[in-house]
Amino acid sequence: MEKLKIVAVAFALSLAATNQVRSEEGEGPIIYFPPDQGEISQTLVNTPGFPILFYGGPVMGTNPDGSNTPNLYYVWYGNWDGNTALDILPDFAANIGGSAYFNINTTYTDAFGNPVLNAANYGGSAFDFYSQGSVVTSVNRVVRDALDRGDLPVDDNGVYLVLTSADVSTSGFCSSFCAYHTAFTYGSIRIKSGFVGNPERCLSGCARNRVTSPNDNLGADGMANTIAHEFEEAVTDPLGNAWHDSRGRENADKCAWTFDDVFTEPNGSLANVTFGTRDYYVQRNWVNDGAGYCAQSF
Repeated sequence: MEKLKIVAVAFALSLAATNQVRSEEGEGPIIYFPPDQGEISQTLVNTPGFPILFYGGPVMGTNPDGSNTPNLYYVWYGNWDGNTALDILPDFAANIGGSAYFNINTTYTDAFGNPVLNAANYGGSAFDFYSQGSVVTSVNRVVRDALDRGDLPVDDNGVYLVLTSADVSTSGFCSSFCAYHTAFTYGSIRIKSGFVGNPERCLSGCARNRVTSPNDNLGADGMANTIAHEFEEAVTDPLGNAWHDSRGRENADKCAWTFDDVFTEPNGSLANVTFGTRDYYVQRNWVNDGAGYCAQSF
């Protein structure tokens, strides 16, 4: 079964955890992570009758020899000069693999029954100083340009996320979505790409810590949550035709904006996971075990 190629773009907060439309280059669904829906999000998880299903498409990170371990790349778009996000978010990417949180993805398999391995790498980053101005019109073009320049390697195992500074927007950001992932073709390679907006533009919609945060950077800490969401979806459903439920919700969508194991940082912010030496506040993910359920670790 092929995933729906087009779904109504109308955004119904009370009904949908994700929308899917054709990508900007017409080569794959864009899968959105909507803004924080508050109490509504609690009604969207663990929905009876909507288990996550496998539709036969490729899955990342399942080769026992590690040859398709996912590599997370960043393109820093806009002005990040002096921003501590440049330390916080690479550290996040370097340590999410091997964690009890990322281990949830091991409950997913490829078409041969091989489970996703609890492994991921940080592949590095590139910078784009406003090539499209302060309104990004094509995220895939930002990634393609970084590949064309040789700033990042062309990697079939890569997930390339464009991270925007707080002065940058794109159509629908903050009102209809906080982040999304998609894919496009580069030569013979299917490039997994995505957009992660800076929640400093809309803390009430795209962040849960809104006064203080674990690493004293509201934008970066909010982005850590959306990066986790998009990365785990890109691993288990990279082209939109692998793991999702009958409503199109991928694993992270089914647990969007719900959190467990919460503790309070000395500065009063909330956190619930530790990757490396840093704490973060990251939403739950869907455990594909039996009927399925949301969890913070596995």
